[in-house]
Amino acid sequence: MAYAVADDDPYHLTPEGIQEPPVGWRQSLRHLGPGLILSASIVGSGELIATTTLGATAGFALLWMVIFSTLVKVAVQVELARWTISTGQPALTGYNKVPPKIGRVGWINLLWVLMALSKILQIGGVLGGTAASLSILMPIGGDPLGATSLTIWTAVLAVVSIALLYGNSYNLIEKGAVFLVVIFSFVTIVIALGLPFTPYGYSPADVLGGLTFAVPAGTIGVAIAMFGITGVGADELTFYTYWCVEKGYARNVGPNDGSEAWVRRAKGWISVMYKDAFVSWAIYTFGTLAFFVMGAAVLRPQNLVPKGNEMITTLSRMYTDTLGEWAAIMFLIGAIAVLGSTLWAAIPSWSRMYVNFLSVVGVVDWQNTQSRLRWIRIFTVALPIIWGAAYLSIQSPVFMVQIGGVMTGIFLLGSVAAVWYLRRTETDPRIYGSGLFNAALVVSSIAIILLGIYSALNVFGVFG
Repeated sequence: MAYAVADDDPYHLTPEGIQEPPVGWRQSLRHLGPGLILSASIVGSGELIATTTLGATAGFALLWMVIFSTLVKVAVQVELARWTISTGQPALTGYNKVPPKIGRVGWINLLWVLMALSKILQIGGVLGGTAASLSILMPIGGDPLGATSLTIWTAVLAVVSIALLYGNSYNLIEKGAVFLVVIFSFVTIVIALGLPFTPYGYSPADVLGGLTFAVPAGTIGVAIAMFGITGVGADELTFYTYWCVEKGYARNVGPNDGSEAWVRRAKGWISVMYKDAFVSWAIYTFGTLAFFVMGAAVLRPQNLVPKGNEMITTLSRMYTDTLGEWAAIMFLIGAIAVLGSTLWAAIPSWSRMYVNFLSVVGVVDWQNTQSRLRWIRIFTVALPIIWGAAYLSIQSPVFMVQIGGVMTGIFLLGSVAAVWYLRRTETDPRIYGSGLFNAALVVSSIAIILLGIYSALNVFGVFG
């Protein structure tokens, strides 16, 4: 079969696409990017909504879990990306290879379908939170949280997102992600560090108390949702593989011809991916901690917990109560940036995953460049409309985001199973990580499995 193949299609590994890897940090910097898109997705709904809500609910007591949740999943993310860079294949293609299968669909991809359905609620909550921020900033038709203004802003946001992302240019997606992350992360971290100089200051004792591995009564549910959604979730470690390919890592390595030259290139580009993942981890960890600290220091003492459409006005208290009423506008602009960054990363990422799923069930030919891009554009149009409709039907962003967090925790089980299966069956042993990395991968896998088991049992009411 002859395909309409673009010469620069990153999903086609050819000898002509080979490029030698950079050496050291300075040369590697211009090759970073997938992790920045990842950070745009992570420094968003999880941090602004789930982590802040956890801080407001539990105070500083669960600070340790915030740090643990961002760190523990990275090894699994990196190992899956290692397989992708060495084979050129995206995550759902790999997931479908893990037995058993029901027809053409592997069990992990069936779990993915369930997660994708729950993500309609979660990302609908993100879109709704962004629309609510815009509505409060510039209300249309009276009440900023009334049906008219929220509906109009939800529709406007969906249309603008489609228009900006329809072209699906990797460079545009990467640059937009960087811009949005920088805006709110910087402001939030500065404010969190400045809290000790306000009436809502925190002490070293508060921070140390949050590192004692305790779980206060009544907070386990919101803590598990936070653990599933903050840091690298199952959806993020999945779509990270697509961005690693589209940045060119796999194409630069080239097809595995068994040579030592291939091993050297693979190790070199995997090293670049390590640096990319590290920079991403640093960004979203500091952002996550800042949101948690603000929730614990400002909202918790006032018994303010973000709920419903009032989430945005409640969260704005973190700023107005520390900086004054003038900061409300700054917060709203920042909230639009941070929630918008999740939306900006989610639309092209989920479009690719949906199309990849259709390819494993035989509807789309993933290797046909034109067909793949056409279907990605179809989902780029459809998903914002579906997510917007979900929000307008439920209008409870916090609940919607937490539901997605629980299902993400469950799907992580499948991701871990896939990582180990693909490592054993398809990853060239010559490019495995170091002994220290392999130990981290084992610890990461065990922690994720425990989270997934708890989340699954919780869904069935075992802990209810």
